[in-house]
Amino acid sequence: MANSNNQDTFISRIINAPQELVFDAWTQEEHLQHWYAPKGCVVQFAQVDIRPGGGFLSCIRNPDGPYKNCWCKTTFLEITRPEKIVCTLQVADANGNPITSREAGMDPDWPDATILTVTFTPEGNKTLFTLHQTVNMALAKKTGAYPSWEQMLDILEAHLQPAGIR
Repeated sequence: MANSNNQDTFISRIINAPQELVFDAWTQEEHLQHWYAPKGCVVQFAQVDIRPGGGFLSCIRNPDGPYKNCWCKTTFLEITRPEKIVCTLQVADANGNPITSREAGMDPDWPDATILTVTFTPEGNKTLFTLHQTVNMALAKKTGAYPSWEQMLDILEAHLQPAGIR
């Protein structure tokens, strides 16, 4: 796994929704299915168990991109409601078996596993959201991971607006 350093990927933004709701969107499948994929992609979840020690297997399907089916095994290390989530993101096959980035057809410099830490800080009726992923920011931008997170957060925020919540 990549080590945390000052070249890691960081994204912060104010989300126009209360802390509890933003946290729920990260920990409830009924929310995740609406936003946990970049624009033009869809997400499929398998083996969902959102608790410390649990996790899920997901596939982001991209009909137009270089990676048609991107499988990822997420393992939750820490879930502190409603402030923080820490998990590993492991490149996987469709059965949830860890594979290398190269085996998945990804950029060979992409780490096989990263640690993702997301925090949720109340700012009145809004939430200061911060994402930290242990992957070099330049690599995340080059591979499309960084703009994908930005798009997903845009979709998340739209989903959390009163008309978007299902």
